[in-house]
Amino acid sequence: MNPFIEELKWRGLFADMMPGTEEQLNKEVTSAYIGFDPTADSLHIGSLIQIKILAHFQQHGHKPIALVGGATGMIGDPSGKSSERNLLDETTLNHYVDCIKNQLSKFLNFEGNEANKAELVNNYDWMKAFSFLDFVREVGKNITVNYMMAKESVKKRITGENGAEGMSFTEFTYQLLQGYDFLHLYKENNVKLQMGGSDQWGNITTGTELIRRKVQGEAYALTVPLITKSDGSKFGKSESGENFWLDPKRTSPYRFYQFWVNATDEDAERFIKFYTFLSKEAIEQLITDHQTAPHERKLQKKLAEEVTVWVHNSKEYAKAVKASEILFGRSTAEDLVNLDEATFLEVFDGVPQKEISKDEVLGSSIIDLISEKSGFLKSKGEAKRELQGNSISINKEKVNDTFDVSEKDLIDGKFLLLQKGKKNYFIVKAV
Repeated sequence: MNPFIEELKWRGLFADMMPGTEEQLNKEVTSAYIGFDPTADSLHIGSLIQIKILAHFQQHGHKPIALVGGATGMIGDPSGKSSERNLLDETTLNHYVDCIKNQLSKFLNFEGNEANKAELVNNYDWMKAFSFLDFVREVGKNITVNYMMAKESVKKRITGENGAEGMSFTEFTYQLLQGYDFLHLYKENNVKLQMGGSDQWGNITTGTELIRRKVQGEAYALTVPLITKSDGSKFGKSESGENFWLDPKRTSPYRFYQFWVNATDEDAERFIKFYTFLSKEAIEQLITDHQTAPHERKLQKKLAEEVTVWVHNSKEYAKAVKASEILFGRSTAEDLVNLDEATFLEVFDGVPQKEISKDEVLGSSIIDLISEKSGFLKSKGEAKRELQGNSISINKEKVNDTFDVSEKDLIDGKFLLLQKGKKNYFIVKAV
């Protein structure tokens, strides 16, 4: 078996391939591409499998090409969709293309002179000068409507399956555009293989058919499964349907880390194969260790470490771990004070807060601060009783009625975390 195919299979990342694909990979260094449509200014964790497939492909000596769909992004892929998405204006689309190019360059090796160094292409570069009449003659002539209608992504929309609405001509042409991408890359970049999610099989094979009919060439398709959670729910979204993005400005490294560390045992066992580059032996050992002591959550912690370091970096991973430990009481006041504002507010999301002038925060007695100034406690009398009862903490450390707030106590120079008992939190923001 080809080593790349073998790796995909043991990791559970193989769905299907066209006959001859494995022989092509065994024969020579092969160029393959995966497309990423710019639907936002960041990719999200749903794109990580496709990125990882390209990375594995490169590690096995082949040449990966990441295609950013500056042209196809103007239309929208109907695969897996029940309704047509809104079209983007050109300025927004170009901004999204630039953002995604920058992200992809973090995950693949585009440097050096090796035969398998990665490439980044934008299909707008070859589609922008292609007139409608030329497209109809050069591409449309070679693929029948019957062939296009037989594709699963088209049939579901046309028949209204699962509540799907109809399909516009714009979306109907998407598979021709993607097919032409493959033809163009086959001729200009010697690309013999297109890879993607299993929902892309119809679009990919339209490309192989176009190559066969136009230039009598041999091209191949390989797909990976669509990832779901063990309960069947969609992977990569929060309970509220919110995406987890790769851009730290959209999803903080802390929340990103939390997504992985909170995986169920069953999901962690699958995800560590899907989303890390750990060897088969290392993963099998981790699974064994986890089954021996599941309460230690070694599998989830290693998964969260590997993916957070890969997508962000080791520094952000360390900060995320520190932030997590703060919630569970395994940290110092110094750890808390050193948190940046974004991470601090993520950790204590939903905790009530009040803005007070910095002069008042630093100049008030602790009794006044936790009662009248902040409103955390109802009265000075309650404040005195709670302080005497040793139940008040500032920045996770117990304090008494002699405590004075100083500048060094302010988290990121502006926050103070008040706490009564174990779970009653309040944030004072010094302004």
